[in-house]
Amino acid sequence: MNIVVYTKSGCVNCTTAKRLLDSKGIGYNEVDVETAEGLMSLNANVPAQYRQMPQILIQGQRVGGLAGLQAALKELGL
Repeated sequence: MNIVVYTKSGCVNCTTAKRLLDSKGIGYNEVDVETAEGLMSLNANVPAQYRQMPQILIQGQRVGGLAGLQAALKELGL
């Protein structure tokens, strides 16, 4: 499964989302939006109206933030 987690420093929900994935043994690619490369990736893959962190994509589809991740994992039976 391809999961991308866009994060920034000091973001409690970012940390919680990563811990949730780690606890389930699910791999993910973390992208720090405070770097130029990370911000470019965010701009290319997430619509501009969604800038609250984290932003999470599963299989290239935006699921939203922490609540969206939790719902998506439940729907996938994980």
